[in-house]
Amino acid sequence: MVKDYAMKMKKAAPIMGTLSSEVRNNAIQEAIKALLSNKKAIIEENQKDIDEAIRNNISQAIIKRLVFDDSKIEAVTKGLADLIELEDPLGKVLLKRQLDEGLILHKETCPIGVIGVIFEARPDALIQIASLCIKSGNCIILKGGSETKRTNRIIFTLLHEAVQKAGLPLHCMYQAEARSDVDDLLQCEGYVDLIIPRGSNSFVRYIMDNTRIPVIGHADGLTNIYVDKTFDLKKAIDIIVDSKIQYVAVCNAVENLIVHREAAKQLLPGLNDEFKKNSVVVRGTDEVREIIDCEKADEADFTREYLDYIISIELVDSIEEAIDIINTLGSHHTDCIISEDLSAGDKFMNLVDSANVFMNCSTRFSDGYRYGFGAEVGVSTGKIHARGPVGLEGMITYKYKLYGNGHMVKDYADGSRFKFKDII
Repeated sequence: MVKDYAMKMKKAAPIMGTLSSEVRNNAIQEAIKALLSNKKAIIEENQKDIDEAIRNNISQAIIKRLVFDDSKIEAVTKGLADLIELEDPLGKVLLKRQLDEGLILHKETCPIGVIGVIFEARPDALIQIASLCIKSGNCIILKGGSETKRTNRIIFTLLHEAVQKAGLPLHCMYQAEARSDVDDLLQCEGYVDLIIPRGSNSFVRYIMDNTRIPVIGHADGLTNIYVDKTFDLKKAIDIIVDSKIQYVAVCNAVENLIVHREAAKQLLPGLNDEFKKNSVVVRGTDEVREIIDCEKADEADFTREYLDYIISIELVDSIEEAIDIINTLGSHHTDCIISEDLSAGDKFMNLVDSANVFMNCSTRFSDGYRYGFGAEVGVSTGKIHARGPVGLEGMITYKYKLYGNGHMVKDYADGSRFKFKDII
């Protein structure tokens, strides 16, 4: 079934990629209207998903992800409106070079084609992914988590009807629902151009190991904060608490806190008080436990993505030691330094090899919407094609167009006739 739709999408992709910016933006506008005018029905379906999750004893941290209420709908439609205002990513001339008289080379942006995204049970993710594909002229196969199957189904139906109304191809979007559809999608080489998986380390690794289709994404969100010896106490506590509790079940929530030994006695008691107020379980090394009352951390805790109200704390002698720990054990997703020493901040931000590196701000800022991308299709910790939050730029590629007038390579065999000149 998935392959049948992928084949149809491959034929629809060139049409999708040549639609005007006005048509694509109008499709997103129609999607906004559909979501807002059907809020009640969406919330009712979402409540059914939540009720089932509670019956199945799903953790509260995960259930928080499932919720799609009035405020979430308002936020996601605001993001869609912002996306409409962004510059059209397609048809940009990146290079225009004259090779000879009448022989002009263009390098222009274009869609990737057909993209398959397998994502966690977050209804807002479905909307963000679909809208980014519409804006960037890509066809999309969506496979969301089963915990929000009812919510995803009604949202997809509304979006598909809306974009059809705006004039997009019938086969520009497809929703896969069965678990077996994932393996079917992985076998669609030649029809699907890119797969973006979002989920656990083992799941993402499974995707990468079982397909020949290019894959971008990240396996873990092992986010770290390092507190240097020169720091502002209130600023540090506020940033760390926000990074941990603002939304615990996401990949940019802090999991490990690394503290310079000279800062530990000043920072940890007050920070631990705030953690207790917010029901955060602290796991610390033996020397951390000499300063504050907390659970004992084992070695595995510092490589664990909790996605819950738990944080691990360890102490170091230097910024260099902290950087080495992060580069060795981290997931290269998002890492932050809290310091009043600008030179220390520069060292950290230059030497930490992560997609998002921050100074003196919450790790929760590593998000396509907060970066002004309108939305994100996922986060990539790789270094090829896209890195960090994958917004519109990560959804496009480019092609070379060469315009000639009877030019033949045999006339240029010795290279002497070329007259290279960059026009832009």
